[in-house]
Amino acid sequence: MKRLLSFIIFISLAVGIAMAQQQTFTRADTLRGMLLPERTCYDVKYYHLDVKVDTLTKSISGSNTILFEATRNFDMMQVDLFANMKVDGIELVGSGPATWTREFGAVHVKLPVEVKKGSLHLLRFVYSGSPQIALNPPWGGGFTWTHNAEGDPWICVTCQGTGASLWWPNKDHQADEVDSMLISITVPSSLEDISNGRLRARTNLGNGWTRYDWFVANPINNYNVTVNIGKFAHWGEVYHGEGATYPLDYYVMPENLAKAKKQFTQVKSMLKCFEKDFGPYPWPEDGYKLIESPHNGMEHQSAVAYGNGFENGYRGRASSAVGLKFDFIIVHESAHEWWGNSITSKDIADMWIHESFGAYAEALYVECMWGREQSLKYINGKKTGVRNDRPIIGTYNVQNEGSGDMYNKGQLVLNTLRSVIDNDKLWFSILRGLQKTFRHQTVTADDIFNYINAKTGTDYSYFFDQYLKHTKIPTLQIFVIKKGDTVMARYRWQADVQDFHMPVKVTISPGKYDFIHPTASWGSTVLHIDDPADFKVAEDLFYINLDLHTSYLVENPIKPHPRN
Repeated sequence: MKRLLSFIIFISLAVGIAMAQQQTFTRADTLRGMLLPERTCYDVKYYHLDVKVDTLTKSISGSNTILFEATRNFDMMQVDLFANMKVDGIELVGSGPATWTREFGAVHVKLPVEVKKGSLHLLRFVYSGSPQIALNPPWGGGFTWTHNAEGDPWICVTCQGTGASLWWPNKDHQADEVDSMLISITVPSSLEDISNGRLRARTNLGNGWTRYDWFVANPINNYNVTVNIGKFAHWGEVYHGEGATYPLDYYVMPENLAKAKKQFTQVKSMLKCFEKDFGPYPWPEDGYKLIESPHNGMEHQSAVAYGNGFENGYRGRASSAVGLKFDFIIVHESAHEWWGNSITSKDIADMWIHESFGAYAEALYVECMWGREQSLKYINGKKTGVRNDRPIIGTYNVQNEGSGDMYNKGQLVLNTLRSVIDNDKLWFSILRGLQKTFRHQTVTADDIFNYINAKTGTDYSYFFDQYLKHTKIPTLQIFVIKKGDTVMARYRWQADVQDFHMPVKVTISPGKYDFIHPTASWGSTVLHIDDPADFKVAEDLFYINLDLHTSYLVENPIKPHPRN
């Protein structure tokens, strides 16, 4: 009876865990994550976001004027704005007011006329309200309303994943980026606003308010649009990058100016290394800004938020010694200027494109500064942070990110792919080629996979499927057997992908790694080593589970006498 009861409890727990792991998606998720006809009917070309930020009431009010091109004839379109924000009016400029209905975070706009395919139009969307407060920025989206050490207001917004529509109306889907944008932010005249792009005008409105007009000359994804409001100390310099010269501007709380000037010297080495590995900085027309924030940090395009306490590592800690040689936030968040901002995933399910390459960029920075050996120590120090809880690629069309393993595991996976390709000249040409081919574009996972397959002339679909679409990493099962003077290895892969056949390096001969080519079936090779104990797998180059067994057999075992 006890055994039966234990079995029932075990089954109940297993079922409960399985049900908890299942994700249920709703109509709201579909409206947010899918390109439904009311979204695909128009292509956004330009935004003019004009917002007043009231620091006393913690509210905002203003408008977003949307220039769009009709991709077909239509009179109904979806614009996104969180349900707690008020719609004050919508107008198709030149044609009159529109009507609307609301469904979760979607505003279904009924235009006063049918617009024709290929025509350009302006939609002015007026709104107001108190945007949700970020409870755990930058991971929890919303506004942060705080004060600096002197008691002055210090305000910012973070909305990656949650959605830019938590504070301004837009087509809140990563697949559609505007070509350019004007960000006009009105704040109390005692404060200033730092947003994306270059400052075009600072206008004193004469009534205790000042408007800052920031122009973004390049495509930008919605969650990167930002405000940073406060009293900042500022300094700048000019950087001569690859093919362009552009300004570097730094904004920090005045009390941190001395520390910041010392810490931010790392920016130039970061830009030099990333331009070497990835190609030119993507936004020279908009410059580069590093802005102190009251949260850890965020990759806001051309206006990177910094909150690492002017310490190396991540808040003064790292998973390897070399990780304490540089400021994690400066390096990681700035890497997103290439991976995430210039190349943006169409669907948030492919956020790994941002975070895996962004995390791998940290290791390449280490390699650039201190060499490959230190880089491998940095990469492999991330293994303890991998959970293998669910796939790195999320569920498409429902605003669903994959596992947080896209950071640590993603970095290890890219290092593994580099090791499989085993040609660094080709590998770095792939990284730069991705940036050149998809510069300022939105992409899918298949775009990345197909590019790598084409450049290498090899189909790595099995690799991408196993590491990105499944939870477990592959296990290399290997037996090393010595019989007499002969040492033999028998091996196979155990993986979710049936045709998984990744080559891996092992010590076929003393002190030297060479490839073996395991498959799902048992294979074998003779090793040129004397002792199975000397056999090694290059686990610093390949992120795998290793199931290794060694044994020793006598060459001519004594046969038992037959029975009478």
